[in-house]
Amino acid sequence: MSLHAQYLESFLRSQFYMLRMDGPLPLPHRHYIAIMAAARHQCSYLINMHVDEFLKTGGIAEWLNGLEYVPQRLKNLNEINKLLAHRPWLITKEHIQKLVKTGENNWSLPELVHAVVLLAHYHALASFVFGSGINPERDPEISNGFRLISVNNFCVCDLANDNNIENASLTGNNFGVSIVDSLSELEALMDRMKRLREEREDEEASQEEMTTRFEKEKKESLFVVSGDTFHSFPHSDDMIITSDVSRYIEDPGFGYEDFARRGEEHLPTFRAQDYTWENHGFSLVNRLYSDIGHLLDEKFRMVYNLTYNTMATHEDVDTTTLRRALFNYVHCMFGIRYDDYDYGEVNQLLERSLKVYIKTVTCYPERTTKRMYDSYWRQFKHSEKVHVNLLLMEARMQAELLYALRAITRHLT
Repeated sequence: MSLHAQYLESFLRSQFYMLRMDGPLPLPHRHYIAIMAAARHQCSYLINMHVDEFLKTGGIAEWLNGLEYVPQRLKNLNEINKLLAHRPWLITKEHIQKLVKTGENNWSLPELVHAVVLLAHYHALASFVFGSGINPERDPEISNGFRLISVNNFCVCDLANDNNIENASLTGNNFGVSIVDSLSELEALMDRMKRLREEREDEEASQEEMTTRFEKEKKESLFVVSGDTFHSFPHSDDMIITSDVSRYIEDPGFGYEDFARRGEEHLPTFRAQDYTWENHGFSLVNRLYSDIGHLLDEKFRMVYNLTYNTMATHEDVDTTTLRRALFNYVHCMFGIRYDDYDYGEVNQLLERSLKVYIKTVTCYPERTTKRMYDSYWRQFKHSEKVHVNLLLMEARMQAELLYALRAITRHLT
């Protein structure tokens, strides 16, 4: 993240606030919730980090044996953790009512909002961790199998000055792609961006046409990964989950892809203007858990507007359309639609290998491979791909928050 210092500062401010500053939840609980969230994606790197923090802040060591050792109240977060991580559109006010109903294990609304912010933050951070290739190495000589070291196994460049990533990934295993090909890809993308800008000035699509384009993109996004030539992954039911992860979750087989694969559920459309972060989510969060709304808002704006006006070797490029397409495509996969956005742009700007990467990092980050990372935008710098990961992470966090906060608002009205 330090490749984008301005963003990093904003990220650390909000993370520090939710973990260490005054807030409704006791410190050890915050770290335990982070562990529960990271475990949904088998993100050992984050789990280990927060196991340490949990103990340092006075957490009860026995809880680390698994969910059956924690108070019922924390255990009750399981359902919302699972839905937020994989299918947030299923969250209803009934889930909220169940958690806040009177009784000895109930959650107050401020506590619940704090918990939801932590869950969404750590689900999204797991996407960043896997998307950027930061994983701990297995070490059989240590009892739990891990050494806590951060290994960035994607970047073969000097991180400080961000050079040579493209040369390294192109001269390494380049799957028969020549530099000429990737250069012409870059030119083609810039051409499409220019054309879209011109078309937008010329004509506007009708509302019906815009709706149709969204529904088409949403439907297609469900099937982006399945049957792709990149990989044949085991489905999540077959994935082997080690006990150091599985002890913190229930129903490990529950994931995003099941519903698309079986075609048994319809992904409903959430019209963004009916419940926006700016007009609804932000004020609710701020009211129930003071100041976090401002910090999150600053972070969302920062990542959305972050630009160096460059694209690979080109300077003075307006990348607004590209950033918007990335952000909105993530929301599209969660069923969120912006009335004023033409989803035809997503199709024009995001090539298939990039869509596969976005879908994987956002919906099942634990399956991200270096090959996927290398296969899109081959001429782009490593820092630019990290920028993509930041956008995906924040778009995902915001999508989860919108669904959870909308359910809390409905519970309140």
